[in-house]
Amino acid sequence: MQQQTIQMIIPKKETNLIPMIMICALFFIFGFVTWANGTLIPFFKLSFGLTDFQAFFVTFSSYMAYFFLALPSSWILKKTGFKNGLVLGLLILGVGSLLFIPAAKSNSFALFLTGIFIQGSALALLQTAANPYLTIIGPIESAAKRISFAGICNKTAGILVPIIMGTLFLKNAAAIEKQIETATGIEKQHLLQEVLGRVNMPYIVLAIVFCLFSLLIKFTHLPEVQVEEDVVDEGSGEVVHHKSIFQFPHLFLGAFCIFVYVAAEVMAGDIIGVYGKELGISADISKFFTSLTLGGMLIGYIAGIIAIPKYISQQKALRICAMLGIIFSIAAYFTGGYASVTFIALLGLANSLMWPAIFPLGISHLGKFTKTGSAIMIMGIAGGAIWPMIYAYLKDNLKLDFQLAFFIAVLPCYLYILYFAVSGHKAGLKKRYTA
Repeated sequence: MQQQTIQMIIPKKETNLIPMIMICALFFIFGFVTWANGTLIPFFKLSFGLTDFQAFFVTFSSYMAYFFLALPSSWILKKTGFKNGLVLGLLILGVGSLLFIPAAKSNSFALFLTGIFIQGSALALLQTAANPYLTIIGPIESAAKRISFAGICNKTAGILVPIIMGTLFLKNAAAIEKQIETATGIEKQHLLQEVLGRVNMPYIVLAIVFCLFSLLIKFTHLPEVQVEEDVVDEGSGEVVHHKSIFQFPHLFLGAFCIFVYVAAEVMAGDIIGVYGKELGISADISKFFTSLTLGGMLIGYIAGIIAIPKYISQQKALRICAMLGIIFSIAAYFTGGYASVTFIALLGLANSLMWPAIFPLGISHLGKFTKTGSAIMIMGIAGGAIWPMIYAYLKDNLKLDFQLAFFIAVLPCYLYILYFAVSGHKAGLKKRYTA
């Protein structure tokens, strides 16, 4: 079995507790900002009278930033170092949040999308740094467990977002929607201004929190993790030299697996509120459905922490999760009402251990290419930008039933994830890698 040699610049007596706490706090921030999109979609539909296709530009703007900024983020991190890269990312995140204020004042959906894209760019930088740090700060076999701890923080934030932001942004949503439909002229403008003004205080507070946390990171000792130049074969002890990132097909299969995984996660988390409303469930109730999905993910993370790697490998956990995703997708299509929503929420359970398993498998055995490989994996997050648009196109343009459109969109994702879990993660590694 090949194993990349990791060296940490950290005194032997120190533990990894402080870095783990800081990274987990960062993942809470990632979750809060990312899952706020689930609330912003119905909020912007309410405020601007958007179709689903138009409203899904919220997720498109956020997740597409990862595609464009992941590789530049890798270059920035090489120049700034891990800690300064995190500080810079948090400051940029604050700038994107503050842009919501003029966007609300000018009733500009385009300016909101710009702020969301800037937030996504900041998250691309932060995640490009944080994910490989979690992966290689300890044994690769238990990377899924460490990422699961961070995932609990991430999804806890996601559970809180619909409750906090949904209460602030979508209070009396059904009544306001009727008022906007009947209002005209100046009255309608004032009503829209009042509704959009609800974003001001929350995003000012978020910007302050991001800046304060950047200062905390600046003055906290976080050890740099360096990857050795090459990969050592455990069996022979010989150094295996690689000249190109393209010599690792499992990396690119892993990046596409991240692509379809994030697509499935966004469909289950961000789209569930719209899905519930299509089933005839009131917006005042469906605005909380994202919390159900993330609650399922939280349960899965806890199970992962207990089971990996003591009882099952991260590869086997990925296979189980993929099969659950297939089963729940089929069940959601063939049921209706709250039962169908429940199966969509259960996709959160199926999705829970996918990122913690896919990411380590994708960047394993990369040696000196680990940072670039991590950036390529992060680019796969763009799946969250594309898939909601595909769903909206199937539903609105091709006029497919919304449940059928959802089924067509998510099932192929889980089928590919199952392929990667079974054999894709070993592509190109041959006998030097064992599952």
